[in-house]
Amino acid sequence: MVSQVGYRKKTVNVDNRDFLVQIVPFDNGNFISITEGKEKIGTLVVSIGSGGRTSTATVIPSKSETIFLKMVSERVASTINGICIFSLNIQKELNLESMKILMNEIMEIIK
Repeated sequence: MVSQVGYRKKTVNVDNRDFLVQIVPFDNGNFISITEGKEKIGTLVVSIGSGGRTSTATVIPSKSETIFLKMVSERVASTINGICIFSLNIQKELNLESMKILMNEIMEIIK
């Protein structure tokens, strides 16, 4: 049996689009996935926060949303002082308001 302790899953509707936000917490970080439509691993970035500094690497690049990916990943990593692995698979680009709402939803969940 798979333990579901700590695993969070939430559907967030923004601008008539449904995003599935999934977060798997670990002692030293979080795996965060946002998908729209089919659940697939998409663009992937990894950030490590330590002592007030954050470093980020792109594992699977994106044609767009690079600023959003990096911003979320770095904010989570610095907030938890650990590792954030963030995957984003969406059907079309996000507008600024959608980015803000999704960022706020993630920050609410990890706090």
